[in-house]
Amino acid sequence: MSEDLDFDQFITQIKRKTAIDLSLYKEAQMKRRLTTLRLKHGYQTFDAYYKAIEQNKDLLEEFLDRMTINVSEFWRNPQRWLTLRDKFLPEILAQPKPKIWSAACSTGEEPYTLAMIIDALGSLNKTSILATDLDQGVLKKATQGNYLDRSIRDVPNEYITKYFSEEEGIYTVNAHLKKAITFKQQNLLYDKFDQDFDLIVCRNVMIYFTEEAKHELYHKFSQALKKGGLLFVGSTEQIFSPAQYGFETADTFFYRKL
Repeated sequence: MSEDLDFDQFITQIKRKTAIDLSLYKEAQMKRRLTTLRLKHGYQTFDAYYKAIEQNKDLLEEFLDRMTINVSEFWRNPQRWLTLRDKFLPEILAQPKPKIWSAACSTGEEPYTLAMIIDALGSLNKTSILATDLDQGVLKKATQGNYLDRSIRDVPNEYITKYFSEEEGIYTVNAHLKKAITFKQQNLLYDKFDQDFDLIVCRNVMIYFTEEAKHELYHKFSQALKKGGLLFVGSTEQIFSPAQYGFETADTFFYRKL
């Protein structure tokens, strides 16, 4: 079997088993990551690796963890969070029951950043925050809320003091923030989205998808937002021609639904 056919067959088998379509991710990056993983365990082909995954739950869990991209930190690109806080959140939080979604939330830094900013503005108790990710492993870490100091390096000192407890170098998010967030497993590419969000935050994830997958996701995000709702994307994910998705540019990396 050729190398290309071996990988293509692996994609088909994984989709059948997990409903994850690896073909929607940029092939070179994904193939490199998974080749490293299978060779680590001594499998010379993806066919042999898949057969092992079928027999070994730990291998499956490791595969799922590796193919999802779990790079996150609090207040990533701080100036953009300040723009959200100062320019957009006052309007969003003026709604009777603001509804916010952190999509592909990884280990929870992003939804917790949202929660602490909203709490500091006095509106956490009335705000619904949904946080979703494909990977159950990172969702478990998110619900635990324990982080190393490198994750919080961009958090303003007053927020660290107010929203974290520290013990032996581990910073734990306080229970008030944890209670405010609903963590849930979700496949962005396949699952239906909830509706009527005032704000969707999806940052530093789209860069891993093909153009076709991005196109579909931007349409789905637009449909999930209220009229006037905002999509907040990452610093390398500017949307060109946002009008095709029913968006207009509201600020750098912020798009408002028309």
